[in-house]
Amino acid sequence: MPERLEPGTLVYDPCTRRVGEYQDRVGPYVMLRPVGGGREWQADPARIRTATQDERLSAGVKALNDRFREGLAAPREVTDVSRPPVPVPGCGTCEELATRRDEARAAFEGSAETDANVLLRQHQGRDHGGAQAAGREYGEAPTAGRRIFRYVPYSIVQDASAQPEYDASCVSGEEADCGASSGPRQAPAEVEEWQRRHTQETRHLRYRRSFADYAVLERQR
Repeated sequence: MPERLEPGTLVYDPCTRRVGEYQDRVGPYVMLRPVGGGREWQADPARIRTATQDERLSAGVKALNDRFREGLAAPREVTDVSRPPVPVPGCGTCEELATRRDEARAAFEGSAETDANVLLRQHQGRDHGGAQAAGREYGEAPTAGRRIFRYVPYSIVQDASAQPEYDASCVSGEEADCGASSGPRQAPAEVEEWQRRHTQETRHLRYRRSFADYAVLERQR
């Protein structure tokens, strides 16, 4: 464990393979809380480490998806998701997520780019005033009093002009994940074949698989 941790620091616990928020030290253990809230758990302070950028990003996206599945989070105001969020000047978190998004875009990693946009919108909604911050991004003046939102029905459909991508990365390991990756493939069978070869070479058995495609919003008539 790092010599000193501030409450709220995101750390990785290899025993549970989870990222948690550091809370405090209690006796021989440290207390960690799931990202997004939940029941705390005890961890060995000698084994935890500061979470990497990718681990923090994945944990944040998982927490957001869990909240939506449980019906605990609903958009308070309509956001134009067709336009990527713009970082608020001077905010370190905004800049970090925007940089991660730009790197994913440059590497043609559509899934990672989408994850960064999701977390950036979530952060701005929580820490920068939600729709007011979004309005400032696009040059709109904040308004006082009642707001009026127009609902425009759209259908979300897969973009037939772009091929979906499949990917797998090895997350086996005691102290840290192996990190080997199949890279983007056009068919799940290609990813599975890579997993078999990697397991034969390393005896690693645990993988994180991802699927990415492109979607377009079509306005309903």
